[in-house]
Amino acid sequence: MDYGYIAYIDEAGDPGLTKVRPIDENGASEWLILSAVVMKAQREANVVDWIDKIRTDIGVTQRRFLHFRDLSPTRKMAVSNAIAGLPLRAFAICSNKKNMRGYENRKADKIPSQQWFYNWCIRLLLERVTAFCESRTMKDYGEHKLVKIEFSRRGGHHYSQTRAYQYYLGFQQEGDKIYLQKRQPVTKMLHTDLMEDHPHYSRAGLQLADAVASAFYQASDFLGLGTWDAAPSKALQPIMAKENGSARDFGVALFPTPAWKAELLAEQKDVFLHYGYDFSRW
Repeated sequence: MDYGYIAYIDEAGDPGLTKVRPIDENGASEWLILSAVVMKAQREANVVDWIDKIRTDIGVTQRRFLHFRDLSPTRKMAVSNAIAGLPLRAFAICSNKKNMRGYENRKADKIPSQQWFYNWCIRLLLERVTAFCESRTMKDYGEHKLVKIEFSRRGGHHYSQTRAYQYYLGFQQEGDKIYLQKRQPVTKMLHTDLMEDHPHYSRAGLQLADAVASAFYQASDFLGLGTWDAAPSKALQPIMAKENGSARDFGVALFPTPAWKAELLAEQKDVFLHYGYDFSRW
């Protein structure tokens, strides 16, 4: 099936809600970060060369793939700077889960699923990805072109359920029954036959998405088990997608809304302030 764009999607953190750090010492991660790296379909053939050059430039030559989390701080910055110079756009959905602790499946937009929260966050991501591609397709191609989606395969996820969820949203839109109408996925840009999942190491594009997700995760997860550093996520600013001139709530989207409801520490706010967020209560 013909497509004009490809979006590689990866995640950092986990979707667990029963127990959540820092409320629960042994809980799931405080954050779930979903990222997408989007490019024109014709650039798909260049992605392996991009990753190979990045690996060579930072001296990672003993393996053919990048895993951002395993890199030194210096190499993480080098990777972010390199990705920021590529012809693509990136998105990061940053969900702080403290207010979701113990929450059960919503009635809105519900389809029977073992991973409703993950699917909900994918919806938030695809709302923005499809809006971006729809705004460009006539300029880029002179006609309507679809978006191909490739997910990074993670244990415990059932991507057939994710595809079914997007199909279900399309039916709701047709009946004008979709819940939360501020944004909606542009379902005409999607097709379930153009949704795939692959191991992270097997797709160079997924390694780019991993770098974006991991950079925003380490900028947000100040109380987590890793090393906090906001610099790599700030370095990605040139490629973070913008709406009306701002990446806030588009290329970089913080949940819950409004931003002050997340009750973030000063260190956690840093990256979101950089991308235009206001934490005032008014």
